[in-house]
Amino acid sequence: MLNLHHMNIGVKDVLKRINLFFILYLLLLCACLVVKLIYTKEEIYFAVNRYYHGFADFFFKYATYFGDGLLTIAIAVILLCFFSYRKAFLLVSSYAVTSIFAQILKHFFDAPRPQLYFATRLGEIHFVEGVEIYKLHSFPSGHSVTVFSTAVVLAYFSGKKPVNLLLLIIAILTGYSRMYLSEHFFEDVVAGSAIGVLLTVVWLSWIESKKFLHAKKWNTALFKKKGR
Repeated sequence: MLNLHHMNIGVKDVLKRINLFFILYLLLLCACLVVKLIYTKEEIYFAVNRYYHGFADFFFKYATYFGDGLLTIAIAVILLCFFSYRKAFLLVSSYAVTSIFAQILKHFFDAPRPQLYFATRLGEIHFVEGVEIYKLHSFPSGHSVTVFSTAVVLAYFSGKKPVNLLLLIIAILTGYSRMYLSEHFFEDVVAGSAIGVLLTVVWLSWIESKKFLHAKKWNTALFKKKGR
């Protein structure tokens, strides 16, 4: 359990625990921004859509569920039952804060998704069979927001570089799946990842400094044995 000296937590403390995740993510983000400066929205979309395979169709059809809020809630339930109320609260609250922010942006921009944006070019697009394609609220990608936010929280809990790396890879594949499945544009995914990472880091640094979260009762769990 964290003691009182650890309650004065700031952004630097959070970043220290997700060091590898954050550094690699920033490098990836910079690379994405360069790509965006060089190529147009249409060029990036069709560059991704042009390369497909039966196995990739199957893989990304299910990999995209890593960005589903229901999975994050399921993980929170596991934390609640076997780890601590505090960890479950941090995960759920991070999910809520980032998701609400993303939904506000979605409805503010009300941007068309690929199927609507390229309504006159649908014959040129590869769609994965069995995937429901939406038409509106493209920016930002909600799945990308959720998976990157969840990955940051779990990386923060772990503090271990191999776990950080694995979580980042999962988040990247999930974000890519949104483009592969023609649910979102490159810009939607990049923005969603940035919201998920940056907003979650700020939220964790703020909420973790609250005294109530470090009370003894918050560091137990429903099925956690006393003294552990």
